[in-house]
Amino acid sequence: MSSWEGWTERFAAHGYDVHVPSRPGEPDAVAQARSHPGPLGGFGIDELTAHYEKAVRALDSRPVVIGHSAGGLIAQQLLDAGLARAAVAIAPLPVAGETTTAGSVSADRTGEQHQDYIPLPQPQFRQTIANTVGEQEAATLFTRFVVPAPRRLLTDLGLDGSPPHSIIDPGNTARGPLLLISGQEDRMVADAAVRATYKLYGDSTAVTDLKQFADRGHSLVIDSGWPAVADHVLAWLADHVSDF
Repeated sequence: MSSWEGWTERFAAHGYDVHVPSRPGEPDAVAQARSHPGPLGGFGIDELTAHYEKAVRALDSRPVVIGHSAGGLIAQQLLDAGLARAAVAIAPLPVAGETTTAGSVSADRTGEQHQDYIPLPQPQFRQTIANTVGEQEAATLFTRFVVPAPRRLLTDLGLDGSPPHSIIDPGNTARGPLLLISGQEDRMVADAAVRATYKLYGDSTAVTDLKQFADRGHSLVIDSGWPAVADHVLAWLADHVSDF
């Protein structure tokens, strides 16, 4: 079910020891996750960040952390806390204090089985997440990867209209390098939102870079164009993390 399978193989081929920790209680199969999502419904951003912090602390050395969407926000938090040597945040959901926010998530509750979760209907996935790929590819991506989203996490992230909740010091000068990536046709986390995040780090002397991919949407880490994104990350890491 991992959306990072291709990335894992590509980074391993470049000599990286790749770890892809699952979310707490995450089922192995998409069909199972849709019918029985597991205990993640009670998790907010703080609990989810603590889960990944534990995974990072269990490693022998500080890793490079890469995250997409909510994972991009968590990657920034781990970097800010000094737990990562560098971070890559791909289409990261906005941090608190930004004036440009991500798109909202809504769903038809008809037939909803788990009140702690919000399902993402396929038409909304097509419109909001996979808007830059063809109909067939969008349908395949939906079948392979889409599972219900925890309601509490969406609230913490501001995706239900609430103010986003995050603890990041954008002026931190002691952190490692950070790469922010956006898709310029992203309807979930607009390019303007990622640029707003980039501007928040303007007072820090730590390395902060921004890469914008034209004609790419929020699915840029899982759709057929993911290798171009991964290769840019690999090249950036080669320039900024010298001991790999």
